[in-house]
Amino acid sequence: MGVIPTKKALEIARQSELDLVEVSPNADPPVCRVMDFGKFIYERAKKEREAKKAQTKIEVKEIRLRPKTNDHHRGFKVKDARRWLEDGMKVKVTVRFRGREMDYPEIALNDLKEIAQDLADIATVEQIPSMEGRSMTVVLAPAKGSKKK
Repeated sequence: MGVIPTKKALEIARQSELDLVEVSPNADPPVCRVMDFGKFIYERAKKEREAKKAQTKIEVKEIRLRPKTNDHHRGFKVKDARRWLEDGMKVKVTVRFRGREMDYPEIALNDLKEIAQDLADIATVEQIPSMEGRSMTVVLAPAKGSKKK
């Protein structure tokens, strides 16, 4: 309809028994539309619900190890990590140090590199091994080619 004074726009809305809704307040001049406001709100909420359903929530699972964890137990943990990565989840592998174990971070670094290498066929390293206080962590994400359930 073009640029119309506010009073005339309100009058047009009243005559058609609808509401005058400001669609774009930042425009110059502000853009308004004559419509049923309740229906507009309902449809906008419906679109937001649909968008929320379409979103995927990425879950981060964690595996905790110690520098002295033997290969057999680490194998169980790696098997769990493989299952989670195949399901499309991220896996955070943490090696916790206690006491004098802090003096030998290279043991944990080697363990984390071995785990990353074992899972290299289905995972990529998202965050390289890093020390945070008394623990060393690496984050693995599912590879782009792997399928999600």
